[in-house]
Amino acid sequence: MSTVNDTNFNSVVFLLTGIPGQEDVYLWISIPICLMYVISIVGNSVILFIIKTDSSLHEPMYILISMLAITDLGLSLSTMPTILGIYLFNSREISLDACFAQLFFIHSFAKFESSVLLLMAFDRFIAISNPLRYAAILIPPRIAKMGLVLVLRVVATSIPYPFLLKRFRFCRDNILSHSYCLHQDAMKLACADITVNYIYGLSDELLTMGLDSLLIFLSYVMILKTVLSIASHNECLRALNTCVSHLCAILLFYTPDVGLAMIHRFGNSSSHLLQIVLGYFYLLVPPMINPIVYSVKSKHLRERIIRAFVK
Repeated sequence: MSTVNDTNFNSVVFLLTGIPGQEDVYLWISIPICLMYVISIVGNSVILFIIKTDSSLHEPMYILISMLAITDLGLSLSTMPTILGIYLFNSREISLDACFAQLFFIHSFAKFESSVLLLMAFDRFIAISNPLRYAAILIPPRIAKMGLVLVLRVVATSIPYPFLLKRFRFCRDNILSHSYCLHQDAMKLACADITVNYIYGLSDELLTMGLDSLLIFLSYVMILKTVLSIASHNECLRALNTCVSHLCAILLFYTPDVGLAMIHRFGNSSSHLLQIVLGYFYLLVPPMINPIVYSVKSKHLRERIIRAFVK
């Protein structure tokens, strides 16, 4: 690691952190982490392959599932080099440029996952409230346009992060709280006023994930209102059952995200282990569980996957 007062910006490195005090068992810890990455990458890749090759699955719901799978793949690949580098090779150092690139992709894919979950909430609302016009409203070109708008929003709001951090000199210990880079973690190590970064990061969080979560909540309020107006109890349960997979994805994604954001901004040193656990849960568990949940709950997708492997 470079000295604290190194004047050459490019020679400064950050030190990533695994689980403090557990260095002797890092190799054992790497086993479940590697397994989670394998399940995530294989599961999402299989879903993408099945949906792409089976024309009967080129419907709005499955197009959105494929978008979620792409996002989960991107999130897994963004964190895998540094996390496995620590636990397999005890490689803690990361250059500033590599760190800034990683945090850009992590924040981008996380925000895009939030956007995809919002589109899926809209999809479920249309499917339940207006089933006869569902296919006419959510045609593939319209979904593609909405996806493009969301990608542009994500990129536009994530690009400032590396540039806001490049302004700073880092003169502290340069030890990050996680085994990957996040903006809210890196900015605390700067030897300057981080008010602008703090305000931008909080505003970005509120205007992207915060707004998405609010719109998702409102979508489900309208879904419940529609479902409760259905006279048949069985039809009501059947309609709600189509939302189970999406609700699982929402809880898996937003629960640790909110907890991690609160700890980063208002936590203290005693919450460091919880911060590490939530960070791993936030980045590793949703990409692993989402393909399993959607494969189990979606009858058509499950049948196509079984048929492909049986052949």
